[in-house]
Amino acid sequence: MNAALHVKNVYKIFGPTKKAVEEALQFARGGIEKSEILSRTGCTLGVNNVSLRVESSEIFVIMGLSGSGKSTLVRHFNRLIEPTAGEILIQGQDIVKLPDNELREVRRRQISMVFQSFALLPHKTVCENIAFGMLLRGDDPKVSRDKAEAWVNGKMGLKGFGDKYPDELSGGMRQRVGLARALVAETDIVLLDEAFSALDPLIRCEMQDLLLQIQREMKKTIVFITHDLDEALRIGTRIVIMKDGTVMQEGKPQEIVESPANDYVRKFVEHRTVGAS
Repeated sequence: MNAALHVKNVYKIFGPTKKAVEEALQFARGGIEKSEILSRTGCTLGVNNVSLRVESSEIFVIMGLSGSGKSTLVRHFNRLIEPTAGEILIQGQDIVKLPDNELREVRRRQISMVFQSFALLPHKTVCENIAFGMLLRGDDPKVSRDKAEAWVNGKMGLKGFGDKYPDELSGGMRQRVGLARALVAETDIVLLDEAFSALDPLIRCEMQDLLLQIQREMKKTIVFITHDLDEALRIGTRIVIMKDGTVMQEGKPQEIVESPANDYVRKFVEHRTVGAS
């Protein structure tokens, strides 16, 4: 059975020339460290031979500090960033090989995304923002508006705000709109890139609760990016921890806490334990 999302041996290298990138790729495949690759080629290794499998209906958390490669990696899943090498399969189809017109359909029908910055259109109301993706892909305007209104008046906690504009909303409310826009599109996979990181702690906790509630009801496949281990442990079915573009450990929350794979992961867990005491 195909995974919802299957990433195979993905590399991403940023460099000044195609030749330099090709040379850096060979170094990376040979096990040369990121700093040495930069010194020898002028190229930055963003994602280093990452393979992972996201099953249907799970919340798969990718966690790491700034510069770990987590946000670079997730942007490969809908090809906002092109991989230097590797495969990205959605329901068994390698989207790296798709022409632009077919890739657009994947983005419209199979995979949606929520950003930390909300990415709402300032000149459109809450309802119009929620309906925007459906209208963009050619859905019936009335059906799209009706669906948007149903989300506003439903579980998202936006009732009474449908005709408001983004600058009239708090950060938490804006992120509810962004989440509703991604979910109303009824895509199989939803990517959340540090979606709650800019929110105050209490609002952030409320959004986590909302996400878990929605997941129980809708059974979406969710890839969630965060720098916060507590958040990862709270919502994740499985967790990947990254450093320097490399996967340091993958496992269930309990496995991460009880059996850290290396000193880097152990420090994360110890810091969380100290912070919680």
